[in-house]
Amino acid sequence: MKLDRYDLKILAILSRDGRITKSRLAEAINLSVSPCWERVKRLEKAGVIRGYSARIDTDVLVKLTPVWVQIELKQHNAESFARFERLVEESDAVAECFAIGGGMDYLVKIELESIDAYQRLIDAWLVSDLGIERYFTYIVTKTVKRHGPPALPDPEG
Repeated sequence: MKLDRYDLKILAILSRDGRITKSRLAEAINLSVSPCWERVKRLEKAGVIRGYSARIDTDVLVKLTPVWVQIELKQHNAESFARFERLVEESDAVAECFAIGGGMDYLVKIELESIDAYQRLIDAWLVSDLGIERYFTYIVTKTVKRHGPPALPDPEG
């Protein structure tokens, strides 16, 4: 899908403020409301805009301890990767997981109520049939920045 400068401006604004009104969005990109809203609907239909959500400060609700874990599997085949990825998808403790290159197989962000809870989880993973060869744990001591808006191409060129 080819995006022009208006589309990129729309995406930039909506990524920062998904609740902006139609008229304020149109004004911000210098289009009338109807063509602006048609563009938004086209971007939604094309799957460029997958949805709208609220950024929730989970620390207000419950204090979770974030832990990043690098994981290397014993076997490097489709079955081993699929088995591990199924577990990750099913685990509420896993906030994010990325398959990575460069010596390790996965980078996993786990959020639990304590380091002890994390250790119990990783111990269970190690005795399961996941086939973890080795892992490295990185405990987050301070959050410097949480998810910001995505880096989009400059709409001006």
